[in-house]
This record gives sequence, structure tokens and C-alpha cells, in this order.
Amino acid sequence: MKLKAMYSFLSDDLAAVEEELERTVRSEYGPLGEAALHLLQAGGKRIRPVFVLLAARFGRYDFERVKHVAVALELIHMASLVHDDVIDDADVRRGRPTIKARWSNRFAMYTGDYLFARSLERMAELDSPRAHQVLAKTIVEVCRGEIEQIKDKYRFDQPLRTYLRRIRRKTALLIAASCQLGALAAGAPEAVANQLYWFGHCVGMSFQITDDILDFTGTEEQLGKPAGSDLQQGNVTLPVLYALCDEQVRAKITAVNADTDAEEMAAVLAAIKQTDAIERSYALSDRYLEKALRLLGELPANEARTLLHDLALYIGKRDY
Repeated sequence: MKLKAMYSFLSDDLAAVEEELERTVRSEYGPLGEAALHLLQAGGKRIRPVFVLLAARFGRYDFERVKHVAVALELIHMASLVHDDVIDDADVRRGRPTIKARWSNRFAMYTGDYLFARSLERMAELDSPRAHQVLAKTIVEVCRGEIEQIKDKYRFDQPLRTYLRRIRRKTALLIAASCQLGALAAGAPEAVANQLYWFGHCVGMSFQITDDILDFTGTEEQLGKPAGSDLQQGNVTLPVLYALCDEQVRAKITAVNADTDAEEMAAVLAAIKQTDAIERSYALSDRYLEKALRLLGELPANEARTLLHDLALYIGKRDY
């Protein structure tokens, strides 16, 4: 089943979120709005807004209230992508030039800052100190994850716990916050919001591990960027950490740098795929996914729970 078909009953609300996003990123200063729209119009799965809207179904669903949370969380995600592309010196995202490639590094950094500010502006529409605390803490942790990614570039001796901590801050916490804040905005019980938080955390860990696997197994057309881009940019992901256990492959991996040519990268990718790194990575992703589904099963039964179950399975098992 395709992703959009899973939550087709939310299609009107998601379309409204998309309109709100476009309206929010527009700026009186033309180039800034143009850059933000450039990223927005490149598309995306809008996973975070979907989690917000579904989690809100565990309380008193009011789209006019919940939409502010959905927009804010997607804007934070967009801001992190813009900053990521500067850190990684990436020229392509989703098959289109990145903001830093089309404009400049400085322009991209300020665009990311602008998107963060717009997210806070949207959340200000919500009269909930608790929700504001959660959002602020989430932004702090996302920023810490970005700094850790910079520090850990080409650090091939890093332990597994360093990788897991980094993806928790960069990816899992934003999905966890989407679930928690959606529930809080709808007035769901604190216990339900907390359970949704941990469900989202585990789904987010599985999501990022799967994403890191696809960087080696996906095609450039599917990924919107060359396969192996993460490794070439110095991002040491789970398949790399597992493949480093093979001494012969280790020598090839540790020789990778930003100037490694396409032929050499193809040889490195082939070597990694000949190890058990991909299978071991999927196994860990599955463990997080199984935990997420156990947590979800403890929540009140409703249509949203069924859809969250299907969405979690899609995220953990997707092939692009």
C-alpha cells in the first residue's frame, strides 16, 4: 500500500497543512521566501504532520488547533535539512539543487534560521506552556545532534552508542515530539501523550536506520542523490559501522573522503553490500519497530491506532 493511501481520510487536513506551510514560509523579503518555497516545493512525505494529526485523534480532535503543531514540526524538519546540506556540502536533495547550492552557504544558514523562527511563531498560536517546553527541548536536542554530526565526520572508530545517540537527536526526537505534541494539543491524557512519545521515538530510530540502509541499497533516482552520499560526506552510519568489522572492507571504507571518485565509491558500496552489514542493520531497525508496535498496542483502540500501526510498518519496511 502506498503511503498516502494509508491515511486518505486525512487528505483534506493534510492539503490544508500544505497550504499553511506555503503561507507561513513566504516572506516580505522575496529571496528568503523564494528559498524556503524552493525546499517546500521539492516535496516530501510530510511524515511529521501525519504523526501530529493521528496522535491528536487520541484526544479532542480540532484541526484549527492541531494544524499549528503540524506546521511547526514540519518547519523544524525543513530547517534541519537546510542546515544539514550546508554541513554535508550537499548539492542535491530530492533531485533538486539544495538551497546552499543555488544561493550560498550563508544564505542557506539564514534560511534555516528563518524556518526555525517561523516554527516558533506558529506554536505561539497554541496556549500551552507544556507544549512550548516540549518544542523548545526538541529544538535544542536537534541542534545538539547537528553539532555531533559535525564532530563525528569521518570518525570511523566511533562506537555504536555514539551513532544511536546522534540519530536519536537528529531524527527520532522530532518524530517522538510530533506524536506527543499532537496528543497534548488535543487534550489527550498525559499518560497517553507520553506513551505516544516513546512510540514515536522507536519509530524514529527505525526510520533513520532504514534511511541509512537505503543510502547503500537505493538508486540515485529513488534517493534523489547519488547512492553512498552519506559515507562520502563523512557520515558514519550503521551499515558502515557493521561493515568496518571486516578488516578488508575496513581499509576501503577508511580511505573514503570528499574527493573519492564515482568508480572508487561504487567499489566501496559493493564491498559493504558483500558483508552482513545490511542484514544486521535491518535486524536492529526491526527491534526498534517491534518495540514501537508493543507500545502502540497498549494505547486505546481506535482508527488512529490502526493507521499508526500501518504507518510504522511502512516506515520500517520501505524500500525507498
